[in-house]
Amino acid sequence: AFGKIIDNTNSIQICFMKDKLVFNTWREVVENIVIEWEEKSAYKVMEKFVNVWDYVWVKWDLFLTQHGELTIFVKEFQILSKAVRPLPEKFHWVTDQETLYRQRYLDLIMNDETYQRMKLRSKFIKTLRDFYDNSEFIEVETPVLWNAASGAAAAPFITHHNDFDQEFFLRISPETFLKRVTMGRFERVVEFARDFRNEWSDPSHMQEFTMIEHYACWWNFEDNMKFIEEMFDFVFKNIPELSKVIDVKDKAWNPRTVNFQTPWQRIDYVQWVKWACGIDVSKYLPWDEKKLIADIKAAWVQFDWMDKMWVPTLIDYLYKKVLRPGITGPAFVYNYPKTMQPLARQNDANPDIVEQFQVVVNGWEICKAYSELVDPEIQKANFDAQSWAIERWDEEATSPDEEFVLAMEYGMPPQSGFGMWIDRVFSLLTAQENLRDVVLFPLMKNKNN
Repeated sequence: AFGKIIDNTNSIQICFMKDKLVFNTWREVVENIVIEWEEKSAYKVMEKFVNVWDYVWVKWDLFLTQHGELTIFVKEFQILSKAVRPLPEKFHWVTDQETLYRQRYLDLIMNDETYQRMKLRSKFIKTLRDFYDNSEFIEVETPVLWNAASGAAAAPFITHHNDFDQEFFLRISPETFLKRVTMGRFERVVEFARDFRNEWSDPSHMQEFTMIEHYACWWNFEDNMKFIEEMFDFVFKNIPELSKVIDVKDKAWNPRTVNFQTPWQRIDYVQWVKWACGIDVSKYLPWDEKKLIADIKAAWVQFDWMDKMWVPTLIDYLYKKVLRPGITGPAFVYNYPKTMQPLARQNDANPDIVEQFQVVVNGWEICKAYSELVDPEIQKANFDAQSWAIERWDEEATSPDEEFVLAMEYGMPPQSGFGMWIDRVFSLLTAQENLRDVVLFPLMKNKNN
């Protein structure tokens, strides 16, 4: 009898012969054994009781078959762990999408493409860590449970701490804690963080996701532009399985060819939105939403729920409507209105904008960076404006963080920060259309719901 034995490295043919096989019962090695009042040979035990995806131990010799295939000749075997459920039918593999996500172990067993992709993700993250290590960054860890839903504009997950009898928030972004670390002489810090945002679900969004976030003292946002280009050059150099030229589908599922060859295109956010629809988004204050809504409608632009949004959210949706879909990239979209980012530094030459950029790849935003705001008085004023938005029921407004402002008052070094969505970047680089295809166990609804 012939079969295959498989581990994490490869597979090899395996051969059992009737008269040259013994069975290890864990207590003794026997040629025959009584099972259900019937004596069975070691070969019969193998034939009747060993199934696909049992874990077995074998004692063996190597030989070549008549066809020249290297084969393990089994002299002795033992069953280590027994599969009591059959695997999916071998000719159709696992094809049901929900099963792939809920029972990823079956996907990994049956679909080698998935197995290789998940191994490549691990290599991708290790390569990024190597790049940060080469660039003299120190990897740190910051809390997942926070007193404030701060660090980014997103609706938070809320949980109750029984011992403290207090509500806490799952981390939206490690930003404010990483900045506090820079105050303690850690001039370059990075975290590979699990973040949580209580947002919608679609192929490009998951509520639990992995990010790289770093902060470098004495850098500005332009230094980070150079850094990310060097990062991607390093990734492609050290992971030959990834190609710089790939086909990427946009959010309307239209494919375009994207070339990651550096340097990348640069697009001025304010100027290009103005060219696209005639609206200068840098001129609106946080409470100018009625005027901005009227101007958007006058430009014949429409999107859902706009009458319930405040200025930063309106500007963001306007950009996503009139500008982002036309960007193939990779492109640095930079110079954002100051109302868009309460944690970023205003530009010295133009106080209406902040020194921020995002990298866009065929409509997908894969990372964000900016020169950091380190002035506690301006930071407090920005948080106060966010509080006003929260009172207006904007769920994505950034919560005030008094502890963060307190830390800034002791002196925070000038710096630039950067965050990149690991799942989204890796899905693009491997031509996957759903983030869940690069995550081992994506969150799913309860089957009973």
